[in-house]
This record gives sequence, C-alpha cells and structure tokens, in this order.
Amino acid sequence: MSNWYQDSTPLERRTFWASFGGWALDALDVQMFSLAIPALIAAFGITKAQAGLLGSITLFFGAFGGWLGGALGDRFGRVNALQITVATFALATFACAFVTDYNQLLVLKAIQGLGFGAEWACGAVLMAEIIRPDHRGRALGAVQSAWAVGWGAAVLLSAVVFTYLPKDIAWRVLFAAGLVPALLILYIRRGIVEPPRAVKAADTPFLATISGIFKPEVLRSTLIGGLFGIGAHGGYAALTTFLPTYLREVRQLSVLGSSGYLAVIIVAFFCGCVASGVLSDRIGRRANVALFASACIATVLVYIFAPLSNAQMLVLGFPLGFFSAGIPASMAALFSELYPAGVRGTGVGFCYNFGRVVSAAFPFLVGYLSEHIGLGPAIGIDAAFAYALVLLAVLMLPETRGKVFEQPAEAALRA
Repeated sequence: MSNWYQDSTPLERRTFWASFGGWALDALDVQMFSLAIPALIAAFGITKAQAGLLGSITLFFGAFGGWLGGALGDRFGRVNALQITVATFALATFACAFVTDYNQLLVLKAIQGLGFGAEWACGAVLMAEIIRPDHRGRALGAVQSAWAVGWGAAVLLSAVVFTYLPKDIAWRVLFAAGLVPALLILYIRRGIVEPPRAVKAADTPFLATISGIFKPEVLRSTLIGGLFGIGAHGGYAALTTFLPTYLREVRQLSVLGSSGYLAVIIVAFFCGCVASGVLSDRIGRRANVALFASACIATVLVYIFAPLSNAQMLVLGFPLGFFSAGIPASMAALFSELYPAGVRGTGVGFCYNFGRVVSAAFPFLVGYLSEHIGLGPAIGIDAAFAYALVLLAVLMLPETRGKVFEQPAEAALRA
C-alpha cells in the first residue's frame, strides 16, 4: 500500500480514508450480528433458521440499497449519497439495541441492509473515479481491507461485552455502539470533493440512470456481474454468518477462544485484500479472481470437512481468511471499469449487490441444512458452491486492468 499511497495527492488520500472509514464502520455494524447470534437465540427463543433469516434480510435489502445508492450517487453526487447511507446503517444498528421482540429486529435489520448496501456502492465508485488508473486495483483492495478492521473491532468489542456483562444486556450494548459510524459524516463533509463526472451525471433523469445498466451495450456485463455478486456474497455469508456459532457450539470453544480463531482469519482477510489489490494491478483482474476463487473452494472444504485438531484449525484459519478476501477486494475496480460514466455508480451498485438478493438465502440455508446434516457440512457445501459461481462468472468477463475513464477525475481535480 505504501508506494501508491506515497504517490497520492492530498485529495486522493482524504478520499481513501473516507472510503476506508465508511467500510470499516459498516463492517463493525454488520459483523456485530453474527457475533450476537447465540445471545439473540436465547433472548427471543428463536431457531437457527430464524436467526439466519435476520442475516438474510439484511443481505436482501442490501441488494436494493446498493442499486439505489449507486443510482443516487450518479444522479445527485457520490459525496451526498455517501453521507446519507452512513447515517442510515448507523442509526438502524443503534436502534437494534432497544428492540423487544424478533419482528422489530427483523425490520431494523432490513433498514440496516439498505444503508449497508448503498454505502459500499457510493464509496467504491467515489474512490475509483478519484484514484489514478494504474493505482486503482491496489487502492480499492486496500479500501476493502477496511472490512477486516471493522470485523476485528466487532470481535474485540464482543469479547469484552460478553465477558463482563450478562448475556441479555451484552448484545444490546453491542448494537448501541453502532451509532459511532455517524461521526464519519463530519469528516466526509469537511474534506471530500465531488468527482466532476458525478456532477455532470446530475443532468440524467433518475429512472434513466437506474435502467441504463440494462441497455444492450452493457447488459452482458450486468448479467455476468450479477452472477459474480451471487457467488462472492453467497460464499462470504455462508461462511461468516454462522462461523462464530460453529466454533463455539461444534468445536466447543469459549468466547475468548473463538475470538482468537476469528482474529487469525481477520488478520488474514486484511492481508488478502491488500495482496489481491497488488496482484490485480500486476496480473490482471480475471487471473487474480480465478486464483483466489479456486483457492477458496479448496480451503473451505478442507477447513470444514477434514478431521483437524483445534491447533490445525488455527493454522488453516489464515489461508481461509486470506483467500476469501481476494474476491471482494477485486470487485470495486473490476465493476467500475465495466461501465461508462453516467451509469457507473448504478452498475457497480447493482453488480455488487444483486448477488445479495440470491445470496440472502445462503445464511437461511445453512441454518436449515444444519438441522439435518450438521452445521459444519452445511457451511462447507454452501460456501464451496458459491465460490464456484465466482469462478464461472469471471471467466466470462473481459479484462479491464488499467482502463482509463472517459474524463480522468484525478486530472480534472488537479486542474
């Protein structure tokens, strides 16, 4: 990260930290849920399938949030849209701390999903348009690594609150901390400039912006990108939603013990995002994704199905986290390079988030299958299938490494 970062302008750096912070805090809010699943099951007397539905509803509404958020960014500007989306997911997570029944939590998770999906689309395209083309893969890979930072913060916070507070109070305190991301809005308002392309796109009618990604010249990219999103999000959701529960209930690890295992995976995820960004710029988008998707399939199957000891699981946790990071780390650059200026945000938001409509079923299926074949096999089968879809999709997409946008934002912003 250091070379491209040192070469960056002050504007590029401010935009990087705004996007990095938004994604990290987004991860903090979302990952709180998977860590609180056992407590929520006890508090509301729900099944694993119902708990999985809470995760699925977030992903489902995240799909619509991403599509609409990207279109709002095209129509009204990336910076304005980014502020709205951060506020949405932060307030929804905070409100989850005060629910009194399962249905209330279900509604708030849906609202959180809208903001969650939209935030990534706005931040990713903002970064893609401001960073120079030869640094785009590395910069956006580094932004994606912020998910590991937020995930790690959620694990640490969860370990503290569930260790020192009663379980029926701890999960509420955890969700209440979700208000913290709203503070990022102040930074965004002060230091980030709207890319010229996003301003010019304001002349396009909103409905035309939404439907523009289905025009013949970009329809193939939209369909294949959507398949890519299904696999990427399906694999991640199948693996991470129930991973803490798997470590505690199946592997019989304590809260602090499972947090240690997750820490290995999270550090590896961070490293994998950075490595994927570097490789994406060096060997190309397609080869990079194919490499990481193939490695994901092999690693997930070994992690879940092989008769590993706890120590061996700890060691294998690093490649599991590392390879699973490479796919999402490549998506922002690849999807941004598939679309023209007027519908770039819409296209990125749709491709990244459409997968959530279908992948929303994966946590539910894991919970359902776990009641018949066990939690470990359910996670392994679903995740391996999802990553196979990623491999299929990327083989059908064009290579876009080094693509220069129609009006280089970095040049316009330096003028």
